[in-house]
Amino acid sequence: MPGGLSRQSEILIKTISSLSLSLSEVLFLFFFFSLSLSVSLRPQSPFPALKMFQSIRSRELNGYRVRKRPYIADWTPELTDNGAVAIEHLGDETPPLAISFCKTSELSHVLAVSDEDGHVSLFNTSKKLLSSPSNQENADKARIGDWVAHQNAIFDLCWIKEDVNILTASGDQTIRLWDVQKRKCTGVLMGHTGSVKSLCPHPSNSNLVVSGARDGSFAIWDLRCNRASTSRAGELCIVSNSIVKGAHLPHQHKRTRRGKAASMSITSVLYLKDEVSVATAGAVDSIIKFWDTRKLKAQVTQTCPNHDSPTKKEQRLHGVSSLSQDSNGVFLTASCMDNRIYLYNVLQLEKGPVKSFSGAQIESFYVKAAISPDANQLLSGSSDGNAYIWQVNKPDTAPVSSNSHDGEVTAVAWSESDAGKLATSSDDFTVRVWSIQSNFCSTTTTSPSAIRRRVMATPPDECKNIRTRRMKSEFPEGPEKELSLDRLRDETIPRSPTMTEPIIGTPEGQKKRVLISFDLEEGSKKTPEATVNSPSSVLSPPSSVKRTIRDYFLASS
Repeated sequence: MPGGLSRQSEILIKTISSLSLSLSEVLFLFFFFSLSLSVSLRPQSPFPALKMFQSIRSRELNGYRVRKRPYIADWTPELTDNGAVAIEHLGDETPPLAISFCKTSELSHVLAVSDEDGHVSLFNTSKKLLSSPSNQENADKARIGDWVAHQNAIFDLCWIKEDVNILTASGDQTIRLWDVQKRKCTGVLMGHTGSVKSLCPHPSNSNLVVSGARDGSFAIWDLRCNRASTSRAGELCIVSNSIVKGAHLPHQHKRTRRGKAASMSITSVLYLKDEVSVATAGAVDSIIKFWDTRKLKAQVTQTCPNHDSPTKKEQRLHGVSSLSQDSNGVFLTASCMDNRIYLYNVLQLEKGPVKSFSGAQIESFYVKAAISPDANQLLSGSSDGNAYIWQVNKPDTAPVSSNSHDGEVTAVAWSESDAGKLATSSDDFTVRVWSIQSNFCSTTTTSPSAIRRRVMATPPDECKNIRTRRMKSEFPEGPEKELSLDRLRDETIPRSPTMTEPIIGTPEGQKKRVLISFDLEEGSKKTPEATVNSPSSVLSPPSSVKRTIRDYFLASS
């Protein structure tokens, strides 16, 4: 063997001397030759693939073993109780009925709560709440403001128009539009003949709203239209653009023992992400109906869970308490009165639910459920006083439960901008804020805008102004002062209006950017045929083109 090696070395030296090579090329040849010798002298393993994986497994970096990436199947969430606030007014406690976080990232910590007495309360959930038994101290500390919005219970509320306005749905058969800062009603939506149970704004145009009521009808509203008349209090009245009555009628118009008609209430409505479809669910059965808002004479399709009951009659008797969808609009959940929550894929509605989740007790229509914006977790209230969280991709795994409430857990909500933050309300007159953490990912998702804010540092002079504003700013107190949400927005993410994102690159690169931007501007002028066939036409379709929720997802895939 040694003789063979010296012979190979002599051949390599003679070959290199016969060629006119540079020093770097000579060094490369010697490196390649030494590498081939080390491989030839290494003992061969009968299982080369196994040997390779073993070497990777035992690999160490700078003296420390390489950290393994956690496996998502071992997901063990940790639910942290951040504290509770008591819902009371002038010393009288009242049960909360609906909760909603602000949609914008600047105000994502602001939580709106409506209650049975018709009040709307705003709380700052970023405040550090005390762990003492007195939740009233936490409420006084975190409360931003409150006001009387209705003279009846408020069953639902939602933020619209960049969190400037709030819509409230009440048992007085009206919906009110509120200016949050002034706490002033700027419009009354009238047309329902029963308690308004559910609200949902349009995904991109907050002037459009869908509502469902106990009278069995759902209505489409445009906040920009029909403001000719005024109410007794001098408020502008808004009439619905279209209304569908009897959307969920009971089978064969069954009656109860006292002769009253069976409930035909619409319990939940959703404006789907295709921006033209609406989903509705009722108290009479577990059927979910889908409607095209451009043609509301009949539903487009419907779906319901496939129970194991022996007859179709028993399959439909359970009503739906709430509907929810993720931020992408791919999945839809239905909280059913058979103590199950069903998950639907909007592209496969004909197949029924793709998954179901059990463990919670859904014994009243006040118990709600909501899927997380990223569609990873499912949160539900329960009549047993707990809140339950499932991992969506593991429905058979036991859910994580919280036992901090002393009454039925009713409304639940996720924060859309602050990942991992959620809230639950209960008949024990409290609202609790939670944060959920898992062992495989961070609880916060960094957005591109957040990355830009880190790269673009705030000037020193502006930093001083920010500190001064933070020291002087205080939350307004008392019913006569306006709510200053702008202060909350400034405190959360200070911005400089004069800051611009720097352009980094060589002169040649900047010339290429100019040429590319010029080409994009020229290419944006589309022909009518290209406009109709473009993906954007699905979100804003021409009047002659009929598109549905299925077309929306097929075009984006």
